[in-house]
Amino acid sequence: MKSMLLVRLIGGLVLLMVLWALAPFGTVPAGYRGVMTTFGSPSSQVLSEGIHFRIPLAQKLNLVNVSIQKGEGDGDAASRDLQTVHTRVALNYHVRPEGAVTVFRDLGNEPGQRIIIPAVQEAVKAVTARFTAEELIAKRTDVRDQIVAQLRERLARHGIMVDEFSIVNFNFSRSFNDAIEAKTTAEQLKLKAERDLQRIEVEAKQRVAQARAEAESLAVQRQQVTPELIRLREMENQRMAIEKWDGKLPTVAGGGAVPFINVK
Repeated sequence: MKSMLLVRLIGGLVLLMVLWALAPFGTVPAGYRGVMTTFGSPSSQVLSEGIHFRIPLAQKLNLVNVSIQKGEGDGDAASRDLQTVHTRVALNYHVRPEGAVTVFRDLGNEPGQRIIIPAVQEAVKAVTARFTAEELIAKRTDVRDQIVAQLRERLARHGIMVDEFSIVNFNFSRSFNDAIEAKTTAEQLKLKAERDLQRIEVEAKQRVAQARAEAESLAVQRQQVTPELIRLREMENQRMAIEKWDGKLPTVAGGGAVPFINVK
């Protein structure tokens, strides 16, 4: 009896080990969706997060990442004025949960290498060719929006959604950078010259206005001078001279005082 129990116990343990090795259950973790394949053929059903039963040896549970992922890359393109532009971009994307089977079957569960990188490169080159080098700098937002529009249209057909797209940097050739710097300097000098000219014109107008005011003031004063005013000023001067006289008559070289003339 004891031998029979021991044999059964060992048999049960072996069976459990075989079942464990065959793994009749599969788990889909958070941020993933499952695609079950039967002898390599994918099912059309998308399995959600949790534990799912599978037929050992016949079926396999494959995981597809549906969380937001980030990718960065750079490449060269040509602007409309034939300037070489080195662009670095960043993309945030995710696989639509209901599109997990499409991504697994059509893209080999490698959307980044199969479709995203080529799509980004093509969109960047196509949009960059619509703008001049200076417009790429001045209209950076428009450039980004046009690239995003192309990416969303192309990637949506493969079950991929674009969450965010950023142009990290634009780099141009050394000669173009020098030309931009020279142009900026010339514009600054031009603005300074225009401001100086405006200041000179304002100062000149101020001087003209001041001279005109002084001339008008003198003209008014001349109009106010009359013979009566002149006679009054003479009388005031004589009065002030008499007030300052000390009572002594001036003398001449021959001696004696100089008599009053026209005492009246």
